[in-house]
Amino acid sequence: MNTPTGQRSSTLRTVDLVRRYGVGETAVTAVAGVSLGFEPAQFTAIMGPSGSGKSTLMNLLAGLDTPTSGSVLVEGQDLARLDDRGLTRLRRERIGFVFQAFNLLPALTAEQNILLPLRLAGQRPDRDRLDEVVRSLRLGDRLGHRPTELSGGQQQRVALARALLTRPAVLLADEPTGALDVTNGRELLERLRTASSELGRTIVMVTHDPVAATYADRVLLMSDGALHGTLEHPTAEQVLAAVARAESRC
Repeated sequence: MNTPTGQRSSTLRTVDLVRRYGVGETAVTAVAGVSLGFEPAQFTAIMGPSGSGKSTLMNLLAGLDTPTSGSVLVEGQDLARLDDRGLTRLRRERIGFVFQAFNLLPALTAEQNILLPLRLAGQRPDRDRLDEVVRSLRLGDRLGHRPTELSGGQQQRVALARALLTRPAVLLADEPTGALDVTNGRELLERLRTASSELGRTIVMVTHDPVAATYADRVLLMSDGALHGTLEHPTAEQVLAAVARAESRC
């Protein structure tokens, strides 16, 4: 079992988290007893070889999958104790999402996509907050454009604006630079780092890119569903070496 870290101040925490698929001899353990703490204003990258469990862990953190045992707690709230309505509300209000696929609705403008979660919740947007987010992401002259009229980088910034608008405690990013070129990818990573360091958001990012991982405060290395190491403010070379060691265990 991994030792919990940062439990007292953790915005997001896992306790003895296990996710197993199937039963008997054919059962596969994708996440094997992971206990972790993710603190406010902390940017964490999760890395590991294919099949290491990092994507399953991300789905568990997001409440998109249910653990076989153990707990995921967001601001002290155990996701497993919430009914569907409560889980939907918590994800809408306290968790932001940024994915490799931008997940924008093509019939809506950039502004409508940004405001969509609030509209679905029946909430009126805070125009000052919207203006602040739009200005920080340099989207002011793109709000009336539909996704097909935006570059990949602009689409991802719209997705990030949508995620940040509700002031989530946790922002989960799954391969957020995977569909971007180098320049736009680095800009997005800088925005994520700013959301963590200046806005106090807890950022958790799954990535296969060692350069992207260097933007994080720490890198968690997974192998065979378990945590096998932590790097603090590493270089890309250190990340590559650590991932290579993890792959050699597979």
